[in-house]
Amino acid sequence: MPRKPQQQRAKATVESIIEAGFICLAKHGIEGTTTRHIADVAGIGVGSLYEYFANKQEVMDAMYQMVVADVVAMIQPLTPRLVKMDIREAVRTLLYEFRELLMRDDGRYLKYAGQAVNIAHRDNLEPINKILMDLVVQYVMHHPEVMKMQNIPVMSYIVINGGMFSVIRHLGEASPMITFDQLAEGLVDMVGHIVDGEMGKAEAALSLKA
Repeated sequence: MPRKPQQQRAKATVESIIEAGFICLAKHGIEGTTTRHIADVAGIGVGSLYEYFANKQEVMDAMYQMVVADVVAMIQPLTPRLVKMDIREAVRTLLYEFRELLMRDDGRYLKYAGQAVNIAHRDNLEPINKILMDLVVQYVMHHPEVMKMQNIPVMSYIVINGGMFSVIRHLGEASPMITFDQLAEGLVDMVGHIVDGEMGKAEAALSLKA
């Protein structure tokens, strides 16, 4: 049974295995990557890898957890600043920060996201969903006029997931038809139009009741 790393050296070995997993995935793909590939890149024997991970899937799971943790770590410190912004500026800032995270370390997270097509179906996305919904709640608290909108959770889900998928797809294309700046502005305008339209409908409904 694989053991949990306790000593600093063991933790460093686990980190090197996970790092090697990202490198191998970018080179061989999820299906083509083997534990031997990962061990070779990490500079250890396969037997040493199996001391910490039972199989390739466990390495992939650890990689997944690292991606989720880093997305959460990106959003958390941004939240106090984002909630004070205009909705368009907040969306724009979040999109560019997300791009920066994906492109870090030679785009390892982007390559991972492009390979892991089932990423949206994983239960471990809950930390990301939670922090994004917390961001939405805090934004609404700082901008109470937004509470006029109906179906805020539905709109938030569509915008967040649609935006993330669009960024991942665009950055993963060899020759995208549009620039990232154009994509970002398109998403910003989409969110702005949704918010303006929903608030306009809410105000019109209130005026009819008056």
